[in-house]
Amino acid sequence: MARALPATIALIVFFALWEAACRGFTIPEFLLPAPSVIARAIAAAWPMVLNHTLATLGTVLLGFAASIAVSLPLAMAIASSTTMAAALYPLLVVTQSIPKVALAPILIVALGANEAPRIIVTFLVAFFPLVVASVAGLLAAPPELIELGRSCRAGRLQELLRIRLPFAVPFVFGGLKVAAALSVVGAVVAEFVGADAGLGYLIQTSMAFFRTPLAFGAVVILAILGILLFQAVALAERLLFPWSSGAERPALAA
Repeated sequence: MARALPATIALIVFFALWEAACRGFTIPEFLLPAPSVIARAIAAAWPMVLNHTLATLGTVLLGFAASIAVSLPLAMAIASSTTMAAALYPLLVVTQSIPKVALAPILIVALGANEAPRIIVTFLVAFFPLVVASVAGLLAAPPELIELGRSCRAGRLQELLRIRLPFAVPFVFGGLKVAAALSVVGAVVAEFVGADAGLGYLIQTSMAFFRTPLAFGAVVILAILGILLFQAVALAERLLFPWSSGAERPALAA
């Protein structure tokens, strides 16, 4: 609660200044609606907003889960072999060099206008930082421990699971936090290109009919989703690996 207090106060001050600016300068609602107007618009259309939120949340969670399932084994393969690293890293960079907005229509034509293209786009946006962070963590184990393990006849698998993986935990969760936030971005990008539900679709249709407060409300909900996913990963780290989350604070202070 003490750590959350400064952020809470900052948000309250931000929304208060936003409200005061909209009222003081009489900014039209179709340009910049006040927070109170946005809240009323969301409340008036709450059942529809809830359905779109659940649709986006489903895409985000599926894409995020796919990124975890693919990234961690891929990172282990890259960290365990220089040949695998030389072969796979260029392909990973290529996947990130392609704009996802350009890739989404191709996926929709190939796979159809269903959930699969949106999940793939979300996965492609989220998995790269998780792979890079995990590889960096797996390679960050002290060389002395690696030599000690080899002198005790530890095999490749034992070295990976008992030495490298524990040292990689803070890096992995750092990548998970970034991937969780980027999953929301990927889902909205996919919904902008082709969807019949979701907050991205709601933003497009709202702006088409100049319902700016509702579009701003969808943006606020997206921001809340990103924050909640980020905090969920941080909570999982504190519960499962308390030594890992505690080790981040001295590093940040340094």
